Formats: sequence, structure tokens, C-alpha cells
Amino acid sequence: MHFRITSTQNPKIKSLLALEKPRERRKQQLFIIEGVKEIQFALEAGYKIGNLFFCDELIGPDELISLGIQDKLLIPVSKEVFDKIAIRENSGGVIAVAEMKVHGLAQLNLSENPLVLILEAVEKPGNLGAILRTADAAGVDAVICCDPQTDFYNPNVIRSSLGCVFTSQIASASSEETIAWLKKNSVNIYCTYLKASKPYDQTDLTKPCAIVMGTEATGLSDVWVKNSTANIIIPMQGKIDSMNVSTSCAVVVFEARRQRNNK
Repeated sequence: MHFRITSTQNPKIKSLLALEKPRERRKQQLFIIEGVKEIQFALEAGYKIGNLFFCDELIGPDELISLGIQDKLLIPVSKEVFDKIAIRENSGGVIAVAEMKVHGLAQLNLSENPLVLILEAVEKPGNLGAILRTADAAGVDAVICCDPQTDFYNPNVIRSSLGCVFTSQIASASSEETIAWLKKNSVNIYCTYLKASKPYDQTDLTKPCAIVMGTEATGLSDVWVKNSTANIIIPMQGKIDSMNVSTSCAVVVFEARRQRNNK
């Protein structure tokens, strides 16, 4: 175990803080994980953990070693230093540095009857994190983001997903690449679309299918609507014509899960 760090000017602390910036994460291919449960999920998913900073006033090294963290990677820090490096409250006194993985379509493994969730241009990290929690809870095969700006390792994605960014298969690709991949794998495409006439709960979601969601502001691009097996809608009972994308995802994905369980 390393010596206890008591200064925020320590080079290791400065390097850690640099990873809060997206450009630095991409450059170094490293990212930050806060919280014992989140680190445990990452380890179970095969992520390689580098240095692990812990506040020895909040948590002891034995609990971290029991997770499988090597003693030589543990770096104790003072409460003052930890408060400086922690992004969120109640992170349990632990922050790890981990290596990124490749998240292409080629890395995805589908089940015999896959249920895939596709997000086009979902902008807010909090929404993406909430959707990843839904995907985990519903047993979705994979979540694909069709937006080159997607940053799965944004600290707010990890935080809002409660670590489910590590428990689900995730990929990033263009819409065109994803459509070709779905067709190659014989996966039906169901696009949520305001002008659709078929309600989501009257659509057969028991066969291999991808549920495609766009943003509240702009909806889905034409390429998805043109290539869909069917366009579906969540009927609204009030005056509003749309819901938050993470809520919409939960509604449709759990309807697919209900149908599959009943079948």
C-alpha cells in the first residue's frame, strides 16, 4: 500500500482530477469510478482497475482487498483530499481509476431471442444513466447509442446508472451501421414515433426486436422511421404529447419483458 496523501498538489491527485475532462479521458483511455458497488460491478465485468484512492477515515483497506483489489494499488488519502477529488456525495470513500473498453457492434453477443434498446442522440448523462438502470432491470441484451458524442464514462452516467453501465452490454455506432447490423442479425426494428398509429402494447415484442428511442426535442431521424418493421406510440391521456426518454424506455421495455414472460 502507498503512503497516505495529504496534499491536493500531489501529482497523483492532479492526474486523477484531469480525468474529469472528456478530452483527457479519451486521450488516456482512462476513467474514474466512485463507490464500492460500482467498482465491484466493473471488476465483475472484467474492467482493469489501476490506482484506487480511499479515505482511510471512511473505509478500511481490508474491505477493498476483499473485492480483489491488489494491496499495491491502494492509495490512502486524507478526508480533505478525498473531498476535493470526490464528484458526488456518499461515494463511500472510494475512487478508482480504470481502463476503458472498446464498445463497437462487433463486441456485442446476442441471445437467441434478443431484446435490444437503441438510443439516438440522447444528450443528458442523467438520462443515459437512468436508461442503463432500466436495461439492467429488464434484462435487455444490449444498449446501443447512435451518437458519436456518447461518453459512457462520464462520471454522471456512472453515478446515475448506479454502476449499470458495467452490467449491460453497450455499444456506440452510427444509425446506418446499427440498422445494417440489426438486419444482418434478423432483429425487428420498432421505432417510437409520434405519428405512429400502433400502440406499443398492441405490438408483438416477443420476437427478436430492437426498441428505438429518440430525443424529446427532435424525435427520431428519417433513416430509422424508413427502416422500421413498425412504428409504435405510447398513447398519452393528458395534454402533454411526450415523456422523458428514460421514462418512455422503461414503459416499452417492460411491456416487452411482460409479453416475453407471459409467452
